[in-house]
This record gives sequence, C-alpha cells and structure tokens, in this order.
Amino acid sequence: MALSSGAFRLATSALVLGTVVTSGVMSQQAQAQSPTASQALKLMPIQKDVDYDLPSEKDAAACTIKAEKVNGQTGWIVRDGSGTILREFLDTNKDNIVDRWTYYKNGIEVYRDIDENFNGKADNHRWLNTAGTRWGVDKSEDGQIDYWKSITPEETTAELVMALRDRDPQRFARLLVTANELKALGLGPAKTKDLGEKLSGATESFKKMMARQTAVGSKTEWTHFGGSRPGLVPAGTEGSTADIIAYENVVVMVDSDGKDGQVPIGALVKVGDVWRLIDAPQLELAAPGVRSTDSALGGTYFIPFVKPNPVAELASAGSTPKAQQLIEDAQEMDAKITAAAPEKQAELNDKRADLLMQIIGEVDAKDRDSWIRNFADTISAATQTGGYPKGPERLEKLFASLQKSDPNLAAYVRYRALQADYGLKLQEEGADYAKIQATWLENLEKFADDFPKADDAAEAMLQLGLAEENTGQEAKAKAWYGKIISNFPETDPAKKANGAIFRLDSVGKTMQLKGPAINGTQTVDLSQYKGKHVLIHYWATWCEPCKVDLAQLKELQTKYGKQGFELIGVGLDDERQPMVDYLSNNRLPWAQVYEPGGLNSRLANEMGVQTLPTMILVDDTGKVINRGIHITELDNELKRKLVK
Repeated sequence: MALSSGAFRLATSALVLGTVVTSGVMSQQAQAQSPTASQALKLMPIQKDVDYDLPSEKDAAACTIKAEKVNGQTGWIVRDGSGTILREFLDTNKDNIVDRWTYYKNGIEVYRDIDENFNGKADNHRWLNTAGTRWGVDKSEDGQIDYWKSITPEETTAELVMALRDRDPQRFARLLVTANELKALGLGPAKTKDLGEKLSGATESFKKMMARQTAVGSKTEWTHFGGSRPGLVPAGTEGSTADIIAYENVVVMVDSDGKDGQVPIGALVKVGDVWRLIDAPQLELAAPGVRSTDSALGGTYFIPFVKPNPVAELASAGSTPKAQQLIEDAQEMDAKITAAAPEKQAELNDKRADLLMQIIGEVDAKDRDSWIRNFADTISAATQTGGYPKGPERLEKLFASLQKSDPNLAAYVRYRALQADYGLKLQEEGADYAKIQATWLENLEKFADDFPKADDAAEAMLQLGLAEENTGQEAKAKAWYGKIISNFPETDPAKKANGAIFRLDSVGKTMQLKGPAINGTQTVDLSQYKGKHVLIHYWATWCEPCKVDLAQLKELQTKYGKQGFELIGVGLDDERQPMVDYLSNNRLPWAQVYEPGGLNSRLANEMGVQTLPTMILVDDTGKVINRGIHITELDNELKRKLVK
C-alpha cells in the first residue's frame, strides 16, 4: 500500500494540541507510519450540517483502519468493532494522495468532501443517500460553498432556515437566482425586469429582516416542506421563451425548541438541477410559536391565474366557504399593512382585527384555538410597534368572552393584552416610566395569581423575581422562583429559576462552569483555574454596556494578571457568528465560552442570568466571592484580595 499518513493529511502538530482536524486541508508533514483509527476519526466534514457516525471514546478504541481497494481505487477504510464502515479516504487518481473523504451513517455513505482538481484542498461537497442530494462547489477552496450544483426545493428551504438561524446573509444569497440564471430562465422582458429588481434588494432585505425577526432562533430546525405541487408555465406565457417550473406560496414548518412554527417562503423556481429563491422570506407574517395553520400568506409570482393557498387550506380544512373567503381577505389585508404608511397602519390593523374575529366565528372548532392565539399575537405585536393603539381594548374584549368558557385560552389572550398595554403606555408622550413599570409589575403579579398554571405565568414569575432582585428583596425573589420550580418542573423557566436561586445563595459556595470555547476546539472548565481569582463575565455583542466594560477588564487583567487574576467570558448572543466577528476585530486575551441560545442557553440558565452584563467573582479555591459585582467595584475588590 503506497498511501502514507502524510497523504492522509493528518497534521501531527494539530493532533498533539488536541485540535479537531477538518478534512480538506493538506498536511505538510508526511509520516512514514500508517495512520491510526483514532487519528482518522478526528477528521471532520468541512460542511458543518452533516449527520454522520461519531463513535464514543469507548467505542473508538475498538475501531480499525486498513488499506483496501474500493472499486479499483486505493484507500484507508475505518470500521467499528462490528465491522461496519465509518470512514473512507480514497486516492481516486492513483497519485498516492487522498482526494475523497467520505463519511457514513449506519453503514450508508452520507457525505463526501472531494478534491476534484487534485491540489490537496476539497472543492466539492456532496450529500448522498439518506442525507439528500445537495452538491455544493467551493471554487475558492476556503471551506465556504460558492454555489449549488444540485439542490432540491426541500433542501433549498432547509438551507434558508439555517441561514436565518445562523444570521448568515451569505448563505442566504447563495440560494438566490443569479444574474446569469435570470437571463437563462427566458422570462418575458417585464417579468425579467421585475425579478431583477426584486433580486437586487433581496440580500439587503434579509439583513434588515434579521434585525427584527423573532420567528427563527438558535434552536430552530426545519421539519417539513409545505407546498401543493410545482407548476409548469409554458413558453410564450407573458413573453417567455422557455418553460418555467416553479412552486408558489411555499411555507415550511419549523420546530423552535418544541414549539411549532412556520416560515413563509413565497416562490421557488427551478434552474437546471437547482431550485432557487427569488426574495427574502416575509417573517413578519409568521409569529413565534404559531402553527402553520395560524396565519396566511398570499400572492403568486410565476404561475398566472392560479392562487394556491396552502396555509388557508391547512387552517380551514372542512370549514365553510365563507371562512375561506375571509382568510383570503385577511391575506390581502396583511399585504396592505406591510406596504402602508405609518399613518394608515391603525385603520388597516382595525380592519384586519375585524376579519380575524369573523374567521374565528366561522372556522371549525378544531381550528378555533389557533386562530384566537394568532389574533392575540398579531394584535399585541401591532400595538407594541405603534401600529394599533386600539389593540389592548380589542384583546381585553376577547379575554372577557373567553374567561368562563376557556380559562387556558383566556390566560393566553390576557397576557398579550398586558404586553400590549405596557408597550402602548411606554410610547405615550411624557410617559412616567416609574409609574408604568410599577403598574406592569402589579399586573404581572395579578396574572400569576389568577392563572398560576398558565404557560405564560412562568415568564411573568421570572420577571417578578428579577424585579424583586433588583430592589434587594431577595427572599421575595426566591419565593417567585420557587413557584416556577413547583408549578413548571422540567421546563426551561424552571431551570432558569433554579439557577437564579443558586446564584442568590452562591457566595461561599463552589461554582461550576464548563463549556465549549467559542472556537469550538477546546473546553473551558473553571475547575482548571484553581489558584487563580477568576471573573466570570456574562456578555453579548448586542449589549453596549458589556462592550464598554471589556476595555476596563483588559486593563484590570494587565494590572492584576501577575497576582493571579484571570477572566472567563460567557457569550450569550443567540447566534455564534456575531461573537466570532466581534472577537476577530476585538481580541480579548481570555477564554470565551459559548453555546447557542443566548439568555435561554444552558450557560445562562445554570446561574439564572437574566440581564447583562452579569459578573461573578470567584476566589482561588473556586468559591464565589461576589455574585453580582459591578465594573466600578472590581478594581478595589481585586486590590483587596490580591495585593499584599
């Protein structure tokens, strides 16, 4: 067997450092001995969203690697203890250098990194068999797909959901029709001009939408493609010179940490073996936690005279023709509201509310709850953004009608009525913020007392506990947190509440903190800092006071570092990339821990962190000295502890 472990591209220096090696980067150090199974299993796919077999440390010990022939090609094959294939690293052009790195799931090939030009760097990435059909090309060989060679409608929408989840405009842009493809489509002149204008602003629309959307978060996953069937628009339609195959009104279903939701996509068009987007998704049409049957998306682009409405069909299956017409009317009203000037918003939102109430009266009983929740969500949101001053009044009226017949649904509406009223009062000219805040807390307390088992009661109690913390009423704060743990065990709010109680009682106790570093290649463990005084800094890039503190923290580390002062940052951005970007431009000389989820992540919940910045000072034995130290107090505290 001629393949060397150098050809196998395993970097010795990286392995010594414990760094996970990514396939596609050629080692410059050839070794005489054969690679081990352990080394081979450290290789990872270049593209991150690959589901492949990764043995545990115990199972990896039984794995083997052997040079074999595969369809006439030489390669290293890794198998588990039962003989099932895990990896395949082949030399396809017989130059004794690996140029195809393959990964398996349950004995089935699911993904390949391919070095098509045989220069030692992967430039093609393919998902196979049960993993789908995607084929991405990386011409620049930098690990980022430059364009898709093959991708289905389902995979295109899944890629879009991941772009939304990761707040990645570049990933979104790769899904759009390109300028060359627009010419090749053969649309008529008017449609070509219109689509070109739409495409030119799509990426910017995506960026603006990402700044305000809440429908897709760090835990959101694509679950289902919602579309009727693609349509073929024959050549000659509206001046076109080629057949067009397209989907209209596509909606995909997503799961956000156990909550169903939807992402309205709009139209998809087929270009060769690739399905393309033509615009940014309209996430303002999808409320967080709302099922796909709960809101409406209208409009067509490619297919004339056909107005399929999958959302309406889902929401009104078995309901009356009148209900279906009302749903279409509501769709049209949504479009008008989106395009309307600010001074017209209130009038249009009022008409939309009337339509939704009529729909609630017409739809089947099984769909009624969903429409009521959608009414509450959208009316509350419109009020809080300044578009509907009558929102609280409409919500209170609906609440009153449900109070006796459906207490659970009434609680849902009531909580959103309170949010709407609070948001509206904050917008008033000359608002008395202290008074508004006091009323808000009184309303939350009454809500928690009236509806102690309602899902929203946990959130209300968290806010009440935090308010008591901020005023020094720690016993009252712990009482509220205790109610959450009692009433909502095994939920995320209970985890947050349990962490908050621990934090409040943590002085003199050992603090546990362990998690992945932001670079993803190491683990940061507070227990390894014994002998050092450590400041745990919970922060996020969207928190301006946090970033102001960073400059002072760097100075304090320089000042007290030799005396044994260290820091650990805990990043609480919802998405990883903003932190990576910030840290690449603002180097910080201490470890940064990160897990997705922001203030709802495990790292935040373990200490009940609800506001930023939060700073906890730990002594050289690992015990908490100060569970909420302020940046202005830190210098004196360190001087007292460290300067002899």
